[in-house]
Amino acid sequence: MLRTVVCVSGGGTNLQAIIDGIRQGSVSDVQIVRVVSNNKNAYALERAAQAGIDAVCVSPRDYADREQFNEALLREVDAAAPDLVVLAGFLVVIPPALIRKYENRIINIHPSLIPSFCGTGYYGLKVHEAVLARGVKVTGATVHFVDEGTDTGPIIMQKPVAVMEGDTPEVLQRRVMEEAEWIILPESLNLIAGGKVKVSAGRVSIAE
Repeated sequence: MLRTVVCVSGGGTNLQAIIDGIRQGSVSDVQIVRVVSNNKNAYALERAAQAGIDAVCVSPRDYADREQFNEALLREVDAAAPDLVVLAGFLVVIPPALIRKYENRIINIHPSLIPSFCGTGYYGLKVHEAVLARGVKVTGATVHFVDEGTDTGPIIMQKPVAVMEGDTPEVLQRRVMEEAEWIILPESLNLIAGGKVKVSAGRVSIAE
Protein backbone atom coordinates (compact mmCIF):
# COMPACT_ATOMS: atom_id res chain seq x y z
CA MET A 1 0.00 0.00 0.00
CA LEU A 2 1.42 3.36 -1.09
CA ARG A 3 1.08 5.71 1.88
CA THR A 4 0.41 9.12 0.34
CA VAL A 5 0.35 12.65 1.72
CA VAL A 6 -1.46 15.20 -0.46
CA CYS A 7 -0.51 18.88 -0.11
CA VAL A 8 -3.01 21.41 -1.42
CA SER A 9 -3.75 25.13 -1.06
CA GLY A 10 -7.23 25.53 -2.50
CA GLY A 11 -10.35 23.70 -3.56
CA GLY A 12 -8.78 20.28 -3.86
CA THR A 13 -10.30 19.06 -7.12
CA ASN A 14 -7.23 16.95 -7.85
CA LEU A 15 -7.39 15.59 -4.32
CA GLN A 16 -11.01 14.66 -5.02
CA ALA A 17 -9.98 12.91 -8.25
CA ILE A 18 -7.60 10.72 -6.24
CA ILE A 19 -10.20 10.04 -3.54
CA ASP A 20 -12.76 9.08 -6.21
CA GLY A 21 -10.25 6.87 -8.01
CA ILE A 22 -9.49 4.97 -4.81
CA ARG A 23 -13.19 4.56 -4.03
CA GLN A 24 -14.03 3.39 -7.54
CA GLY A 25 -11.10 1.00 -7.71
CA SER A 26 -9.37 2.67 -10.66
CA VAL A 27 -6.55 3.61 -8.26
CA SER A 28 -5.31 0.59 -6.33
CA ASP A 29 -2.84 0.02 -3.52
CA VAL A 30 -2.91 3.73 -2.61
CA GLN A 31 -3.95 5.18 0.75
CA ILE A 32 -4.14 8.91 1.46
CA VAL A 33 -2.84 9.06 5.01
CA ARG A 34 -2.88 12.83 5.42
CA VAL A 35 -3.87 16.06 3.67
CA VAL A 36 -1.71 19.10 4.41
CA SER A 37 -2.75 22.64 3.51
CA ASN A 38 -1.11 26.01 4.03
CA ASN A 39 -4.55 27.63 3.95
CA LYS A 40 -6.98 27.10 6.83
CA ASN A 41 -9.88 28.07 4.53
CA ALA A 42 -8.99 25.59 1.78
CA TYR A 43 -12.00 23.52 0.76
CA ALA A 44 -9.57 20.62 0.37
CA LEU A 45 -9.61 20.30 4.16
CA GLU A 46 -13.39 19.80 4.03
CA ARG A 47 -12.99 17.20 1.27
CA ALA A 48 -10.53 15.35 3.50
CA ALA A 49 -12.91 15.49 6.46
CA GLN A 50 -15.79 14.16 4.36
CA ALA A 51 -13.58 11.26 3.24
CA GLY A 52 -12.39 10.50 6.78
CA ILE A 53 -8.80 11.48 6.00
CA ASP A 54 -6.53 13.08 8.59
CA ALA A 55 -5.94 16.73 7.66
CA VAL A 56 -3.77 19.51 9.06
CA CYS A 57 -3.13 23.16 8.26
CA VAL A 58 0.41 24.50 8.38
CA SER A 59 0.20 28.21 7.62
CA PRO A 60 3.22 30.51 7.21
CA ARG A 61 1.22 33.12 9.12
CA ASP A 62 1.52 31.03 12.27
CA TYR A 63 5.33 31.12 12.31
CA ALA A 64 7.86 33.87 12.95
CA ASP A 65 9.81 33.20 9.78
CA ARG A 66 10.06 30.95 6.76
CA GLU A 67 12.58 28.66 8.39
CA GLN A 68 10.18 27.82 11.23
CA PHE A 69 7.37 27.24 8.74
CA ASN A 70 9.57 24.95 6.65
CA GLU A 71 10.50 22.94 9.72
CA ALA A 72 6.83 22.62 10.71
CA LEU A 73 5.84 21.53 7.21
CA LEU A 74 8.53 18.85 7.14
CA ARG A 75 7.48 17.71 10.62
CA GLU A 76 3.82 17.32 9.63
CA VAL A 77 4.72 15.41 6.46
CA ASP A 78 7.13 13.16 8.35
CA ALA A 79 4.51 12.43 11.01
CA ALA A 80 2.37 10.64 8.41
CA ALA A 81 5.31 8.41 7.35
CA PRO A 82 4.49 8.69 3.63
CA ASP A 83 5.92 6.71 0.76
CA LEU A 84 4.87 9.50 -1.62
CA VAL A 85 4.04 13.20 -1.36
CA VAL A 86 1.62 14.65 -3.93
CA LEU A 87 1.53 18.39 -4.60
CA ALA A 88 -1.98 19.00 -5.90
CA GLY A 89 -2.19 22.75 -6.31
CA PHE A 90 0.16 23.50 -3.41
CA LEU A 91 1.20 27.14 -3.77
CA VAL A 92 4.18 26.96 -1.47
CA VAL A 93 7.89 26.84 -2.27
CA ILE A 94 8.88 23.36 -1.12
CA PRO A 95 11.76 23.44 1.39
CA PRO A 96 15.00 21.95 0.04
CA ALA A 97 15.22 19.71 3.11
CA LEU A 98 11.86 18.15 2.20
CA ILE A 99 12.91 17.65 -1.43
CA ARG A 100 16.18 16.00 -0.41
CA LYS A 101 14.54 13.72 2.14
CA TYR A 102 11.86 12.58 -0.31
CA GLU A 103 13.94 12.53 -3.47
CA ASN A 104 11.95 10.97 -6.33
CA ARG A 105 9.05 10.58 -3.90
CA ILE A 106 7.36 13.96 -4.44
CA ILE A 107 5.19 14.52 -7.51
CA ASN A 108 3.43 17.62 -8.79
CA ILE A 109 0.59 18.27 -11.24
CA HIS A 110 1.14 21.31 -13.47
CA PRO A 111 -1.57 22.70 -15.80
CA SER A 112 0.50 22.92 -19.00
CA LEU A 113 2.69 20.77 -21.20
CA ILE A 114 6.09 21.32 -19.60
CA PRO A 115 8.44 22.91 -20.64
CA SER A 116 5.86 25.38 -21.96
CA PHE A 117 4.20 27.85 -19.57
CA CYS A 118 5.96 26.65 -16.45
CA GLY A 119 8.50 27.88 -13.92
CA THR A 120 8.42 30.86 -11.59
CA GLY A 121 5.17 32.83 -11.77
CA TYR A 122 3.22 30.21 -13.72
CA TYR A 123 0.48 28.85 -11.48
CA GLY A 124 -3.30 28.65 -11.41
CA LEU A 125 -5.10 30.92 -13.86
CA LYS A 126 -1.84 32.65 -14.77
CA VAL A 127 -0.87 29.57 -16.80
CA HIS A 128 -4.08 29.63 -18.83
CA GLU A 129 -3.92 33.39 -19.32
CA ALA A 130 -0.43 32.96 -20.78
CA VAL A 131 -1.57 30.11 -23.03
CA LEU A 132 -4.36 32.22 -24.49
CA ALA A 133 -2.14 35.29 -24.82
CA ARG A 134 0.39 33.27 -26.84
CA GLY A 135 -2.29 31.79 -29.07
CA VAL A 136 -1.18 28.18 -28.89
CA LYS A 137 -3.62 25.58 -30.20
CA VAL A 138 -2.82 22.79 -27.72
CA THR A 139 -2.15 22.93 -23.99
CA GLY A 140 -2.55 20.22 -21.36
CA ALA A 141 -1.17 19.00 -18.05
CA THR A 142 1.98 17.35 -16.75
CA VAL A 143 2.76 15.14 -13.76
CA HIS A 144 6.40 15.27 -12.78
CA PHE A 145 8.74 14.50 -9.93
CA VAL A 146 9.81 17.51 -7.87
CA ASP A 147 13.43 18.59 -7.69
CA GLU A 148 14.96 21.81 -6.37
CA GLY A 149 14.09 23.72 -9.55
CA THR A 150 10.63 25.04 -10.46
CA ASP A 151 8.76 22.54 -12.66
CA THR A 152 12.09 21.04 -13.75
CA GLY A 153 11.87 17.50 -12.34
CA PRO A 154 11.57 14.30 -14.42
CA ILE A 155 8.26 14.04 -16.31
CA ILE A 156 6.04 11.05 -15.54
CA MET A 157 3.00 11.68 -17.71
CA GLN A 158 1.48 14.35 -19.97
CA LYS A 159 -1.89 14.76 -21.69
CA PRO A 160 -2.76 17.34 -24.35
CA VAL A 161 -5.94 19.42 -24.35
CA ALA A 162 -7.24 21.50 -27.26
CA VAL A 163 -7.56 25.26 -26.94
CA MET A 164 -10.90 26.40 -28.38
CA GLU A 165 -11.88 29.64 -30.07
CA GLY A 166 -13.48 31.93 -27.52
CA ASP A 167 -11.92 30.25 -24.48
CA THR A 168 -11.53 32.33 -21.36
CA PRO A 169 -8.84 31.42 -18.81
CA GLU A 170 -11.55 30.03 -16.53
CA VAL A 171 -13.13 27.88 -19.25
CA LEU A 172 -9.75 26.58 -20.36
CA GLN A 173 -8.71 25.87 -16.78
CA ARG A 174 -11.82 23.73 -16.29
CA ARG A 175 -11.24 21.80 -19.53
CA VAL A 176 -7.60 21.11 -18.63
CA MET A 177 -8.70 19.80 -15.23
CA GLU A 178 -11.46 17.60 -16.62
CA GLU A 179 -9.62 16.26 -19.69
CA ALA A 180 -6.09 16.00 -18.31
CA GLU A 181 -5.35 16.69 -14.63
CA TRP A 182 -8.06 14.50 -13.13
CA ILE A 183 -6.98 11.67 -15.43
CA ILE A 184 -3.19 11.63 -15.36
CA LEU A 185 -2.68 12.34 -11.65
CA PRO A 186 -4.61 9.22 -10.53
CA GLU A 187 -2.99 7.23 -13.36
CA SER A 188 0.47 8.32 -12.20
CA LEU A 189 -0.32 7.21 -8.66
CA ASN A 190 -1.42 3.84 -10.00
CA LEU A 191 1.84 3.42 -11.89
CA ILE A 192 3.95 4.41 -8.88
CA ALA A 193 2.00 2.15 -6.53
CA GLY A 194 2.49 -0.68 -9.00
CA GLY A 195 6.25 -0.18 -9.01
CA LYS A 196 6.24 0.67 -12.71
CA VAL A 197 7.92 4.09 -12.52
CA LYS A 198 11.71 4.30 -12.49
CA VAL A 199 13.95 7.38 -12.56
CA SER A 200 17.41 7.25 -14.07
CA ALA A 201 19.63 10.11 -15.22
CA GLY A 202 16.81 12.59 -14.84
CA ARG A 203 14.37 10.67 -17.04
CA VAL A 204 11.37 8.51 -16.20
CA SER A 205 10.81 5.08 -17.67
CA ILE A 206 7.51 3.25 -17.27
CA ALA A 207 7.42 -0.53 -17.28
CA GLU A 208 4.72 -2.33 -19.25
